[in-house]
Amino acid sequence: MSFALKTTPQTVLEVSPQHQKLNRLIDEIEQQKQLLLAWQNAKDEIRAYSQKALMPAYRELYSTLYEQMQTLWNSLSLYSLSKSDRAVIEDKIQNLARLLQGSHLLNQKQLDEVEKMHAYYMQASEYAKKKTKKKNIDTFDEPEHIESQTDDAFEDWNTDHYKQAREQAKHKRQQNKQAQAEKLVSQSLKTVYLKIASMIHPDREQDESKKAEKTELLQRANEAYEQEDLFFLLKLQLEVEQSKTGSNKGLSTEQVKYYQMALEAQSQALQKQIQELINSLVWSNKAKIAVSKSKGQLNIEQLYKQIDADVSVVKQQLKAEKQRLMYMGKESGLEMLLEHGVL
Repeated sequence: MSFALKTTPQTVLEVSPQHQKLNRLIDEIEQQKQLLLAWQNAKDEIRAYSQKALMPAYRELYSTLYEQMQTLWNSLSLYSLSKSDRAVIEDKIQNLARLLQGSHLLNQKQLDEVEKMHAYYMQASEYAKKKTKKKNIDTFDEPEHIESQTDDAFEDWNTDHYKQAREQAKHKRQQNKQAQAEKLVSQSLKTVYLKIASMIHPDREQDESKKAEKTELLQRANEAYEQEDLFFLLKLQLEVEQSKTGSNKGLSTEQVKYYQMALEAQSQALQKQIQELINSLVWSNKAKIAVSKSKGQLNIEQLYKQIDADVSVVKQQLKAEKQRLMYMGKESGLEMLLEHGVL
């Protein structure tokens, strides 16, 4: 959507520092809109490529891990194992169940088995905690050096607690800022539209040529309002304000402040859309890092190269897990894995 209003050379030359900042924000949003469109246009192609390349490898990997879980569970009743070996095996089973829980790469029957296994070990873990707690209460004897140990532990806890609290506060501030931005966008949409409509309504124009121009502008403003395109409306209002005064200096301090807040809110909303779309399409950590370094720029070829590299890594892991599964299936092989700590 684009538009143009007639301006004088004076309008172009007399640009205040405040308005220069607004222009930079407008340019930034234009780039964000183009970037969002690029990702939207490419999303089906990227998803299709990922599905074709990555999904089969991941599906086979998760099936192999599921078989490992079942094989290890059966080994607990098939083989004579030491108490320490049983503990290692059960810990591995629990970790596998936690990893596989809710995976969309397993069928429903497999998911049901995983859920049963996960629930069993959760109950066993709770029982062990209660048993340990009761034992500690019954046998508690405070050593002489407990005070210094407590102080050190408190200091460590306090440091970790502070870091966690700071991260939580930062996250909350970001959430509040985003909520305020979304609220401002919502409130601004109708306010800006009504202001523009009153400024450019063609019924108030006597000059027929200007009346036709304003009719077209109002039609575009109506379309933007229906599409909830606040950015277009803000740009249009700025242009109308400048055209009316013949100078960018005609904007009041309050107007500049309002435009800046509304544009920043629109920019934040766009950035959130872009990031959510990228996160839905790019799920490899390396690929996410690459996209982040490029500031969200879309490079299909580079993305495909990273997907191919990810497939290679998954296939290597799959090969290793299949070999591990083969050893798990025999008592001698399981003993070898336990002995070398590579279960």
